[in-house]
Amino acid sequence: MTQNTPTIYQRLEKLEGELQKLTNTVYALKVTDIQNYDKNFEELSVSAALRAERIACQMRNLVCPALSPNQAAYLPKVADAQGMRIAEQQGILTITLPGLLPKRRVHTNTAFLHEPLNYMLREYVKQNALPLYRDCVICFSQIYDRELPQRRIRDYDNLEFKQILDTLCTYVLTDDSGFFCDSYYTTQLGLKDCTLVSVMEKADFPKWLQNQKNHHESMSENLLTSQAEIRHR
Repeated sequence: MTQNTPTIYQRLEKLEGELQKLTNTVYALKVTDIQNYDKNFEELSVSAALRAERIACQMRNLVCPALSPNQAAYLPKVADAQGMRIAEQQGILTITLPGLLPKRRVHTNTAFLHEPLNYMLREYVKQNALPLYRDCVICFSQIYDRELPQRRIRDYDNLEFKQILDTLCTYVLTDDSGFFCDSYYTTQLGLKDCTLVSVMEKADFPKWLQNQKNHHESMSENLLTSQAEIRHR
């Protein structure tokens, strides 16, 4: 028995307890009448999501040290399991993130998202000749599952965009100040929940916006406005 085995065993026991609590919360969601008790359903959903995020981060902290010199092989698998993607076409960089971004005031560990994103961006810029965006627009598209109630749609002001922006700035932006960068937010209905982050030079934004109008059913008033109404950071 190695010196670390008791510690790892204790952490696994703690994880087992967290998993049981998550299972109980999911069962509570299944039996909750969402029509009459939508507030309870929302609170249970948030509780389950936060617990799942904590479990993912705790499990990752156990797995990565066990991988020893092969730690770098794990984060690509995490990104792939989450459905995280990075693509560039005609000067527009598009990042697909799993699920919807958490609320800013919710105290949760978002490392489950930012660690693989940081890794993917770092590797992407190594393998692709991508100039730094200097005079750009960053578009955050919140995609909501069209089969679920539309009352789930939230205000942009309450969502955690800053950490994503900080990660982007490290690899693909000259600077994320308002002098160099505008932010644009839109909401769309789709096949499943996810977040799309599109980075482009300002000259490319009108064409991108027109493509959104042509190809997506939008629930955002921002999507129907002109470029002059882009909100400066």
